[in-house]
Amino acid sequence: MVSRETQEKSASVGAVLPDVFVRLFTRDQRHIYCYIRSLEPNPVDAEEIFQQTSLVLWEKFGQFEPGTHFRAWACKIARFEVFNHRASRNRVKPLFSEAFVREIAEEAEQSTEYLEARTQALRHCLEKLRRADQDLINLRYQPGGTSRAAARMLGRPIRSVYKSLSRIHKALLKCIDLRLAQEDGV
Repeated sequence: MVSRETQEKSASVGAVLPDVFVRLFTRDQRHIYCYIRSLEPNPVDAEEIFQQTSLVLWEKFGQFEPGTHFRAWACKIARFEVFNHRASRNRVKPLFSEAFVREIAEEAEQSTEYLEARTQALRHCLEKLRRADQDLINLRYQPGGTSRAAARMLGRPIRSVYKSLSRIHKALLKCIDLRLAQEDGV
């Protein structure tokens, strides 16, 4: 049951920042669920924990500091919700020890940060591509897109599209690695 104070606080946060919460949560909800799933092997329990985590994130959004890493904050809350869920079903012997789950949680958090850094570097590198290369990447990787469909749309031979994609992939990989190395060196 949600307390009246929590409801009032949520209402005031909701009145001021619903678009910010929705934007951040929508962007990261898949990562949050995957993080929970990495800690909870039962998909039904993982879904229940995700729903509870979503509610807690909304309730506590007033405590989130703008400009900090929303996904990391959300994953910490998710981690607590996983432990709360495990404690609430203490009548059933847990599949994994708490120490093991903590270790997996730490690894999952580090992986999330690593993947986030690579994703940001990829976005940066995609913006640096020539317009024609950006168009090819967008055609190829749009939902349901294929290399063959991109070749048809561009009026190019499929082999030419494969060569271009290979060149673009190599350039992106090099750019991402360079970008991450520069960030680590800063």
